[in-house]
Amino acid sequence: MDGSSEKLPIEGERNVLVTSALPYVNNVPHLGNIIGSVLSADVFARFCRLRGHNVLFVSGTDEYGTTTEVRAAMENVSPREICDKYHPLHRAIYEWFDISFDQFGRTSTPEHTVVCHEVFNSLFRNNLLTEQTIEQLYCEDCLKFLADSLVEGNCPHCHASCKGDQCETCSAFLNARDLLNPICKICQSSTPALRTTDHLFLQLASVQRDVHALSERIAFSNQLAVTTTKNLVNLENKLPPKCITRDLKWGVPVPVEKFKEKVMYVWFDAPLGYISITKCHTSKWELWWKNPKNVELHLFMGKDNVPFHSVHFPSYLTGTGENWTLPHSIHATHFLLYGAGKFSKSKGIGVFGDEAKNTNIPVEVWRYYLISVRPEASDSRFSWEDLQAKLNSELADNLGNFMNRVLTFVAKPPEKGYDSTIPDVSDVVLSETDIDFGHLLKNHVQEYVKALEKGKLKDGLKAAMAIASEGNRHFQRTKVWKLFVEDRSRCSFVVKTLVGAVCILACLLQPYMPSFTRGTRVLKQLKLEVNEFTLHDEDIERAQKPWEIVPAGHKIGKPSPLFRKLSDNDVKELERRFCGNQTDRHEDVVLLNKSKLKVGVA
Repeated sequence: MDGSSEKLPIEGERNVLVTSALPYVNNVPHLGNIIGSVLSADVFARFCRLRGHNVLFVSGTDEYGTTTEVRAAMENVSPREICDKYHPLHRAIYEWFDISFDQFGRTSTPEHTVVCHEVFNSLFRNNLLTEQTIEQLYCEDCLKFLADSLVEGNCPHCHASCKGDQCETCSAFLNARDLLNPICKICQSSTPALRTTDHLFLQLASVQRDVHALSERIAFSNQLAVTTTKNLVNLENKLPPKCITRDLKWGVPVPVEKFKEKVMYVWFDAPLGYISITKCHTSKWELWWKNPKNVELHLFMGKDNVPFHSVHFPSYLTGTGENWTLPHSIHATHFLLYGAGKFSKSKGIGVFGDEAKNTNIPVEVWRYYLISVRPEASDSRFSWEDLQAKLNSELADNLGNFMNRVLTFVAKPPEKGYDSTIPDVSDVVLSETDIDFGHLLKNHVQEYVKALEKGKLKDGLKAAMAIASEGNRHFQRTKVWKLFVEDRSRCSFVVKTLVGAVCILACLLQPYMPSFTRGTRVLKQLKLEVNEFTLHDEDIERAQKPWEIVPAGHKIGKPSPLFRKLSDNDVKELERRFCGNQTDRHEDVVLLNKSKLKVGVA
């Protein structure tokens, strides 16, 4: 995943810094985590590279905080051992999912501590941090103060079972002190009591005007992100101070003598992880992060992370008084649902990254499906039947059928086709149908670019797949098989046009399904390089003349079917094996991996 060479902003080019929300290291990521940030950011980063932009894509594992301490207690190991166990598991899953990070790091590095301390000390010098004595829940059995997420109880609003920081049922942000029937999550037996403790608070109101002005400039991906942010930074309501320290052992130590036994709040240090991970990539990291005139920052996350990225993270940076690169756009998804509720790492509900690999469904099918159901405007739901329908209909019958029938026709022997050689059409006079088809392709490419520039990944995918549909219709409408007999010259032009459309489509699908277009898949069958058609402005203009894209005399490779369908029996088997939680079905998944189930790729 990590690039072998250092990437720096380039003067005069569009420099794009892409981040995906750092996943907690307390378990392997599930499909909701993957589509909510990592995969979405990867599609956008790959698109920007196709546009010719200079891109740095960073992410990593979020390793500090209560979730790691709880997981360590569950497995009877240290927090460091948990991080060292799960970080490589995350890395392996993202590698399988073809995520093109330039740097995939972690927050438990010395570089991260340095960055956090520098920001903290600047805020301290600017008098934005104040001490405050608060009441906090304390477990008499564990002999420790409990962070909000270490307390479980019932939500005071909807009465559902929840953790002390946020209710997953009604999405309310909570204070653990307000929970009904609270209980310590660590020992699962003690009812915590209130005790006083001192903490440091960031005076968000002091930077509220700056953050409000920033919120007016940020390009938000959906209305929920806009509403969430503007409700918080509304100048009519003063932002309350934010506690940025915790009574924990595992975290970034607070560089103040009185608070040296405390650590920084995970949502203070985690966003700074984007910066520290960039610092691990290059010692010249400030060229990315303190260069707002030459760098665009694009952030990808789930909807529950929006306030931390649109309000809190910019507050930390703005409060230092330095010239930081602040968010240009924030792309937030709603939740991907599984069964009757949400995917859940803590409860082991849903399909997890390592399990997706073990289904033997190829990565390009997973990537396509997850983007096609990406919850951009509202929550969406994962189902095996829906995956089957999209694979069989959209990928096999539409995309795969179009590409295969065109290349198979070219590959036919001379008496039936073109013996794998792209024909010469220099003597053909363009018809109105040719011109219309060219304009249609260019329009779809322009729609694709416009959608992806805004982070509308589903709309971009629809625009790309529309080319496959138009190509199938053009093949059928022109009756290529009859033209070959009745008007060879005309047939050659149609075939060369359709091969150009295949090439365009292979380019557009690279961000979505990179393993499908490169290597042994489409480009090998075409015997063309990845950059034969790009999304540079000049190539977009070429899209309206698809007959000029692949040169006459070019020899294609051997065509073969591109997708294999998923049967009803396959779906029933997958539904059966993934109906329980992660722990209960572990043995079934191992058996599934050893089975003969092979779907998706022909």
